Amino acid sequence: MKRLVTSVTLTTLLVLQVTPPLAAQELAPTVSAPADTGKVPASRKTLFTSRDAWLAAGFAGLTVAMFPLDRHLAHTLRDSSLQSNRFLSDISRGAETLVQPGAIIIGAGLYTVGRIGGWRNVADLGWHGTESIIVASAATTVLKGMLGRARPYVSSDTNPHDFGFGRGFGKNGRYQSFPSGHTTAAFAVAAAVTSESRRFWPGHEWVVAPVMYGGATLVGLSRIYHDAHWASDVALGAAIGTFGGLKVVRYSHHHPDNFVDRIMLPMRVVPTTQGASILWTIPVGRAPVPGNDRAAREDAAARP
Repeated sequence: MKRLVTSVTLTTLLVLQVTPPLAAQELAPTVSAPADTGKVPASRKTLFTSRDAWLAAGFAGLTVAMFPLDRHLAHTLRDSSLQSNRFLSDISRGAETLVQPGAIIIGAGLYTVGRIGGWRNVADLGWHGTESIIVASAATTVLKGMLGRARPYVSSDTNPHDFGFGRGFGKNGRYQSFPSGHTTAAFAVAAAVTSESRRFWPGHEWVVAPVMYGGATLVGLSRIYHDAHWASDVALGAAIGTFGGLKVVRYSHHHPDNFVDRIMLPMRVVPTTQGASILWTIPVGRAPVPGNDRAAREDAAARP
């Protein structure tokens, strides 16, 4: 079973390398680049790069390396002196709550504020952060159910190699350990926020990245501290979350006319005397690609 889990880990990271975010598929076919420019259109830019391959290999290696250390790290963080520390207990609980349900609430709040105030970057940040959580968590949920790994707290003799194929699809969460859902969400947000910050706050990712990824790491450690996950669960969750966040943001901005963003980002929340109204402006045709007039001509020709 351990070989199967290792194979699934490597396969998961490979799939993340070659599959674009499902929530951001385009309706329109690829538009050809104009012949008079040497620049590569955004819609033709590569979603995955050689750096992603190295990143995936690093995460895969880290996950596999954690398996022999799972039990030792669990016992270390479950030491009675650490468990009785009020500060560690409070900060770990706070970190977990900040991710679930906090991340979704904060993302929805930023999105709503951005729509009301007309701040596109704020709405972008809120929506793409939330979208990253949804995409990454979907992959994590499937793996949890398929691999059915027992959590450390299941019994006194629980071991890190207690897997059961399909066992995690039951309602009992005791066999949904691998990978960590909290860690997936935390790293998805960290990756999305860091990527978005390069657009609206260029040159400051050296501030944003340590804060976001440091907080995400704290979430992963808290899951081990609370005996809810093994270290290898956290490593794979971090990998899935990071790739989910990076690729959702990259795909969305390289394909600004993707179906989901065309629905969500034109929405406006308008205050009224009774509360608020939600208005959508949904484009029917295909959004023209900057620097390319072919899509615009096709849409114009199709109009009556």
